[in-house]
Amino acid sequence: MLRTFFSVVLAASIAAPVSADESELLFVRRIAPLLRDKCLGCHGADSRNIQGSLNLTSQKAAMAGGDSGVAALIARDPDHSPLVLAASRESDEWSAMPPKAADRLTETQIDWLKQWIRTGAAWPDEQRQKQLLAEHAHEWSAEDGIPVKTSGGLSDDWTHRRYQQDGLWAYQPVRRPMLNGQPYRSVDEFLPPTATTASRADRRTLIRRATFDLIGLPPTPDEVDDFLNDPREDRSAFSELVDRLLASDHYGERMAQHWLDVVRYADSSGFANDYERGNAWRYRDYIVRSFNQDKPYDQFVREQLAGDELDPDDPEMLVAVGFLRMGPWELTGMEVARIARQRFLDDVTNSVGETFLAHSLQCARCHDHKFDPIPTREYYSVQAVFAATQLTERPAEFLPTENVAGFDEQKYLLLRKQEYQKTLEVLGEVLLQNAEQWFQDHGLPADAWHRAVEKAQERLPAPGKRGARENVFNEARRILANQNVPEDQYPPKLVGFTPEQFGMERVARKGLERLQWEFDRYRPVALSVYNGPTPDRTSVNSPQRLPERLSNHAAADETCILNGGDPFSRGDGVSPGALSVIADVPFSWSFETSSGDSGFRGRRSAFARWVANPANPLTTRTMANRIWQWHFGRGIAENPNNFGSTGKRPRHPELLDWLAITLVDDHWSLKSLHRRIMNSDLYCRSSHANPANRLSPQSGSLLREDSPQAPDMFSPRRLSAEELRDAMLAVSGELNPNLGGIPCRPEINQEAALQPRQVMGTFAAAWVPNPLPADRHRRSLYVLKLRGLMDPMLEVFNSPAPDFSCERRESSTVTPQVFALLNSRNTQQRSLAMACRVLKNTTTDDEAVTECFRLAYSRPPTDQERQLCRQLWRSAEADLPQQQNAAQSPPLQVVREAVEENTGERFTFPEHLYANADFVPDIAPNAVSRHARALANICLALLNSNEFVYVY
Repeated sequence: MLRTFFSVVLAASIAAPVSADESELLFVRRIAPLLRDKCLGCHGADSRNIQGSLNLTSQKAAMAGGDSGVAALIARDPDHSPLVLAASRESDEWSAMPPKAADRLTETQIDWLKQWIRTGAAWPDEQRQKQLLAEHAHEWSAEDGIPVKTSGGLSDDWTHRRYQQDGLWAYQPVRRPMLNGQPYRSVDEFLPPTATTASRADRRTLIRRATFDLIGLPPTPDEVDDFLNDPREDRSAFSELVDRLLASDHYGERMAQHWLDVVRYADSSGFANDYERGNAWRYRDYIVRSFNQDKPYDQFVREQLAGDELDPDDPEMLVAVGFLRMGPWELTGMEVARIARQRFLDDVTNSVGETFLAHSLQCARCHDHKFDPIPTREYYSVQAVFAATQLTERPAEFLPTENVAGFDEQKYLLLRKQEYQKTLEVLGEVLLQNAEQWFQDHGLPADAWHRAVEKAQERLPAPGKRGARENVFNEARRILANQNVPEDQYPPKLVGFTPEQFGMERVARKGLERLQWEFDRYRPVALSVYNGPTPDRTSVNSPQRLPERLSNHAAADETCILNGGDPFSRGDGVSPGALSVIADVPFSWSFETSSGDSGFRGRRSAFARWVANPANPLTTRTMANRIWQWHFGRGIAENPNNFGSTGKRPRHPELLDWLAITLVDDHWSLKSLHRRIMNSDLYCRSSHANPANRLSPQSGSLLREDSPQAPDMFSPRRLSAEELRDAMLAVSGELNPNLGGIPCRPEINQEAALQPRQVMGTFAAAWVPNPLPADRHRRSLYVLKLRGLMDPMLEVFNSPAPDFSCERRESSTVTPQVFALLNSRNTQQRSLAMACRVLKNTTTDDEAVTECFRLAYSRPPTDQERQLCRQLWRSAEADLPQQQNAAQSPPLQVVREAVEENTGERFTFPEHLYANADFVPDIAPNAVSRHARALANICLALLNSNEFVYVY
């Protein structure tokens, strides 16, 4: 009877004309998708298995009800409709639907359901639904977003979610923008012809701007004069200047600095186990060479992702995949190996996404991406590409173009090695003596022990050789253990050691381990990868060499979705793949293409082809945007690592597409892209505003904030930390311009250089500068970059820490910068060297002041500036003493103090700084005249001025 009543009410309600159109629209727009996503899985998707006999595929079926015999809904009465009561979980009479709490309807979805029933519960047929969808598609898409086809999420609700169209811009194919029916030809054509703009910058400003942008150094006075005196019209002269700078070997160094920020380059491993990656410098130099060669960007991408697969016999390709090793990583005996392995896979997956695709893929590691159409399944499909990728320091012969100078400095490592070996040898003798005492104290016979010691001495080499006799005690214990002698019948490990001896044994043993990585700096090995099964390793105590035999029969590690990102909660398996949202670029790989190695090979090269496909809109837009940012300080899309919906939209999407498409048109030439940007009027604008142009608060992008197509003036920028240091060395005449090679160690603040730093369970070596000035004064790109110890001068001027990808340099202004720039020994040394250089090359004080300005500012001084500098020079000289005290020599050792972990007691030991014995100081104040020291004060003021520190 109750069922009959509901049916009558429903029939009467459907017959009523009230709000029928609204009800139909609600059903098509909201209810049909809701039923499909939340209900039909149990109530209609499989006609042979209808849960509770309730079928919700049609109005008639819904009215028939289920096992209860009650209709599922009462038109215009949502408060008594079982469908609403079950969905809202407000009634004890009806079971909660959907049953899983995670799938429950939101308040908004319940409101849709109630409103649909309240307005008549219309259920149009399929043809009518299609008609309404077609009529309202544009309107609804603008309001609700549009669906995006992917490989599918972990839930139907996510799979069928809708996205706002403006957040999907990066996934759309790159389209060639048109102007009056013709393709755009230059950057300037994108700017409104009626816009009021700043005038063109003068030549002196342009050469300084372009030179810093492309090579990261100031122009020389002769280069400035040549450009100023070039008789050609401005555009032709500037175009030739750009070509000359692009042809400079220093161009590759400047671009490499940008790239290494993104990929997180460092010369050490990070974490608590911050051992040095001795051979990482070869990847850094590969980047420099690639930019200098104008290597096509698509090739550049493929080599870094899969160079070892493309040509395993080419050392360059083995070095190139060092990109996959750039993240911090460690594996110690205190860490679970599976977690360390998963950390590498997560790191490399996200790094690939940020670097090449401008997507932080790690957001999909634990759940389907909250904002972008990237399901968890595809995160692990990308990760499966690297499932067979293993870490190794791989043999790779030095190339003729690689700089292998300075290898003789490894003699200082040899001295440290000999010191550690001698310590262990002495402690080994102490252990043998302590062992004799142990037998006496315990009243045990020592005959078996003596025989074991004799046998150990026969097996081991003489003192000073590899595996020397400091191991006799341990080898004797091993012999007795193999003979099944009970442990209480021979001395325990490190028997009788004092706290200091415990500590010295650990320092020496760990020091020898650490030196193995440092010696790799001078050996023909690459920080690289190989394909194969994951080795069974519980800790890393030495460089990871390529296995002698790679199994061709073991299966590659299976990749599974990790529930919640937990390595120990494995879900469904996945195959190697890419992002399905890029529908125009399918990913193709199969085990059949990798026959003979059970699927090890070919994964990364297939993925690299997908990334570097010219039709991949993420890849081309990402690099075009980076190049734009490297010139203007801000990208067209301001989050260069995030083109997803949470990143800022491009202010001028058509311009970005034009840059991306011309990159491909120009055979992926980055130098061509530089030319297109730099030869534009936009780039050449003055940094001084036209009074008629109302400026926005932030104009650094050259595109107005309030109107993306309105141009502005050029925005000045402060020199980066590396440019600032290099510029000082350049104007002082001390800069060593040689390209590439092993990292250099400049002088840094001594407190930072000598600070105690733990690594591998012991102390890391102190920062010891290169003995020779020419080695210390190399470009900042080549400064040893340790994750646990950064150069304080570079750090204070916003040189990024290498643990995370730096998409854009910050430019903060903080008090410590004053001390680094004005009061630091480094800046004062540069100032003194600059003064000596100027006095050597001039004959009068007026000439000297003029030359100082030409070096620092690329211009001569005004008459007022010249007069003021001469007055200050005379005043400073009068105030200075005739003689200057000599600088202190660097220390030859530092005493370390630590708590020994076996005993909990303190001990000390000396760390010898062998290279300091050969230290050759820079020009010292006591070695030059008072006249030169006074001029150094003028130079110091120039190096601290905005005109030197900023590019306009």
